[in-house]
Amino acid sequence: MAQALRPNTAGGLFATDGKPHPLQDTLLAVTLVLGITSFVTALVDDDLYLLSSWTGLVGILTGAYGQWISETTRERFGLILGLGASAVGFFLGMAHGGLFG
Repeated sequence: MAQALRPNTAGGLFATDGKPHPLQDTLLAVTLVLGITSFVTALVDDDLYLLSSWTGLVGILTGAYGQWISETTRERFGLILGLGASAVGFFLGMAHGGLFG
């Protein structure tokens, strides 16, 4: 049977093809941190709109670039989570005052 399933024993947490992807993993981590920061600051306090809007915007940009160069499904999944959180935080920050107050 040429298409037998084999367990994935090689590779890291985010690399399902057995190759290291340091740039993609870094973009994934940065996007997730920015997305969580943007989302949480947008929900906690309306006065933190500058922080939530700027971190959301940078998170959207890093997530979009990460999606463009991503190579595995796990990277794309994490990037989509970070992009969603960044977008919600960005839009709530924009609704409460915007990028420049």
